[in-house]
Amino acid sequence: MTKLVEWLIGVSLVVVVWALVTFDLLNLKVPLLYREVAWPMPLYLLVTFGCYSLATVGYRVATFNDCEEAALELQQQIKEAHQDLKKKGLKL
Repeated sequence: MTKLVEWLIGVSLVVVVWALVTFDLLNLKVPLLYREVAWPMPLYLLVTFGCYSLATVGYRVATFNDCEEAALELQQQIKEAHQDLKKKGLKL
């Protein structure tokens, strides 16, 4: 089962429960207070997911590792490429 299918199943279950509570589709006699709280719940979940995503990206950017060896290797490869292009007659 792919991650997409897992997420779709989870979201579908949440939507079904939300619809049952909000619109009282099964005549469960859900108190009005619960229905009033459930009505804006998708918006709350969307805002919460956005905040979590923003915090995760910010944390990953803040703790991003520098690769000193890779930077030196890349600079060496650039120098070699410049030398090779000069041998072939390209003026930089």
